[in-house]
Amino acid sequence: MKPRQKRLAMIAGGLVALGVAAAFVLAAFRENLVFFFTPTQVEAKEVPQGRAFRIGGLVVPGTLKRQTDGLTVQFVVTDTAKNVPVVYRGILPDLFREGKGVVTQGKLGGDGVFYASEVLAKHDENYMPPAAADAIKQAQSINLKATHTLVEGGAERK
Repeated sequence: MKPRQKRLAMIAGGLVALGVAAAFVLAAFRENLVFFFTPTQVEAKEVPQGRAFRIGGLVVPGTLKRQTDGLTVQFVVTDTAKNVPVVYRGILPDLFREGKGVVTQGKLGGDGVFYASEVLAKHDENYMPPAAADAIKQAQSINLKATHTLVEGGAERK
């Protein structure tokens, strides 16, 4: 082989190795990528099927139920427009409370229940994940517009 052919072979081999490495990195990134969705998006079936994702919102007061095994809990997460039932097996964070913000990670079951593998609670009185806060504000504005439209349309007149 001539020196020029050896250089081209080395460059081609380096490009192939770089391509394989990039493919491995992208595959790992895709596998670990977790998106955030609101309960409204979950109800609208905008979530990935069979893949883990996060939902966030407020824990509906009065919905927290503990099973007799001491580890399994059920509760409902809302964005004030739609609700999603959640089942979690594990120890809840100390700051987890009804009526407070929460983000859960897991998968949606065929029965419409979100099976959480992780529950994250807010860390102080003023904090809520920005995506969850935005989702709640958006749902509240939609509810307000719908109520306003009903009142203007004569639904509340006698």
